[in-house]
Amino acid sequence: MGKILSFAQNLWQGYLVNILDIIIVGYIFYRILLLIKGTRAFQVLRGILILVGITVIADSLHFTVLSWLLTRFWLAGVIALVIVFQPELRRVLAQLGGSRLSRIFLKDDVAFVEEIIKSIKAIISRDWGALIVLEQQTGLKNFVETGVIINGEISKELICSVFNPDSPLHDGAVIIRNDQIIAAGCILPLSQERNISRILGTRHRAGVGLTEVSDAWVIMVSEETRLVSLAREGRLERGIEIDELKKLLRQNYKSRYREYPFLKKVI
Repeated sequence: MGKILSFAQNLWQGYLVNILDIIIVGYIFYRILLLIKGTRAFQVLRGILILVGITVIADSLHFTVLSWLLTRFWLAGVIALVIVFQPELRRVLAQLGGSRLSRIFLKDDVAFVEEIIKSIKAIISRDWGALIVLEQQTGLKNFVETGVIINGEISKELICSVFNPDSPLHDGAVIIRNDQIIAAGCILPLSQERNISRILGTRHRAGVGLTEVSDAWVIMVSEETRLVSLAREGRLERGIEIDELKKLLRQNYKSRYREYPFLKKVI
């Protein structure tokens, strides 16, 4: 028994503790990158990494003047980083104070689904049409490039402004990637399926068409019938209830983030 305990202790101290240490540190940096993605600080971080590379190269090649300048720069680097990353540091501290630690490092937040549902309800009440694409695992870069890049957080106001009939983007599709609206006014491929009802318009044919060439989910709102439809895997479900749609979306995103946590990555 003593030998087993000794072996376990040596295994832990010699290997497992170091592996766990690396995993924890790596995950912390991963979560920090997620917090600053899409912000000015992320661009600054990339610049800092470039400067680090230049510093190493200058020191290796014995560039005396350049090494001296970079050395003086890094002496004040800590203070500069605190100033540059002040907004992000405030946000991290606010999350630490306002929520459980597990919500920061094990985030499974699909609150943006509520914003999508709110926007659909508002669009229905105004007799507008909508075409909302939810990217899954298959990238939709080709279709994103046909529209106007937005890269904004999902909100009812933003979605409704896009599908306002007075908006130049209202005839196209909004493409959503995770919790971000990537682009609007996007052009989708029309379905080639002959069995699709002839009463369906271009919006529905485009929605189904995209699901025939990708794993995306597409939500369509008809301005004529005020019905909500959901297309996935080349199939169309017409007249889906709002509560049922909300349930399906939440289940889909929660299962995806549990199975593929890297989907919330730095882009």
